[in-house]
Amino acid sequence: MGVYLSTPKTEKSSEDGENDRLRYGMSSMQGWRTTMEDAHATYPNLDKDTSFFGVYDGHGGKEVAKFCAKYLHEQVLKNEAYSAGDLGASLQKSFLRMDEMMCGQRGWRELSVLGDNMQKVTGMLEGLIWSPRSGEADSEIDDWSSEQGPQSDYTGPTSGSTACVAIIRGNQLVVANAGDSRCVMSRGGEAYALSKDHKPNHEVEKERILNAGGYVQFGRVNGSLNLARAIGDMELKQNKSLPAERQILTAYPDITAVELQDNDEFLVLACDGIWDCMSSQQVVDFVRDQLYHETELSTVCEKVFDKCLAPTAGGEGCDNMTMILVQLKKPSNSGTPSKDHPLPSDQQAESDENQAEIDPNQPQAHVESNQV
Repeated sequence: MGVYLSTPKTEKSSEDGENDRLRYGMSSMQGWRTTMEDAHATYPNLDKDTSFFGVYDGHGGKEVAKFCAKYLHEQVLKNEAYSAGDLGASLQKSFLRMDEMMCGQRGWRELSVLGDNMQKVTGMLEGLIWSPRSGEADSEIDDWSSEQGPQSDYTGPTSGSTACVAIIRGNQLVVANAGDSRCVMSRGGEAYALSKDHKPNHEVEKERILNAGGYVQFGRVNGSLNLARAIGDMELKQNKSLPAERQILTAYPDITAVELQDNDEFLVLACDGIWDCMSSQQVVDFVRDQLYHETELSTVCEKVFDKCLAPTAGGEGCDNMTMILVQLKKPSNSGTPSKDHPLPSDQQAESDENQAEIDPNQPQAHVESNQV
């Protein structure tokens, strides 16, 4: 059946957590796909003031998505812009840093481990691979020192991943996105877009692709990739005369920064396996309804999967599915949905049945593209 299984894998991997500012639930499901290529990161306490959540949708393999889940938040933390309070700049630099780190001997070795390909390496070659001793890993990861070895000239993976990340610090919410994973907030029951999908036919994306020497065919970059931005896919980033932001494909994210309001209820970060089946408003409506009945947010995510899963292989509802639901804690008398006080159903916004992508008429945050 090609890229599909004969029967879907519907087992879910789920988790829940909270701190004094928020609750979150996460779930992922392989579905009809032969492999699971999604990854995620949930750090409600990235530091004492900050929470970090990210979804990564891999293509061509799982290793880049897993690499981002393992390292992107670390790079955000160590970036000088983060220490200076510029969350957006730290995210932009960290997205681009992922591509840099995946090149060379060390990047090749790490991707081989994350992609479960190390067992394919010969014993002679494996003997040439340096591995940090116990107790050295943390400092080595932070410094990401280069390594000498048979893959020192490795130019990076041909597989890739989307990345959609949300950082919450006090009343500040910053979202970074590259690709077609999506972050949406429920603001008083209305879907409030915090990211936009990066597709090759979009004017800004297509202009960059053409200027870099690429082309768009059948809605795909160079006839192959249906994303205009992603981490990895280094064969589309080899123009030495252009900066990373101007390559045929770029990992450079859009940044959306908003001040949280009293009627902001929850965030949904999810891969396109969800958005292919439900519009942003439909997801918000469904989640708000489920908050009446479910105490575990991961269960709400699981129910979204069950709703989206296709009855047969092929088409929408057959992709891997990963979703993070972040509920912002409010005083019990604030009138916003919470674990104990969901909004009445008659206050829910009507769903937009036809929205497959972000509706330009729908409320949405300002998205900074910053393409140069």
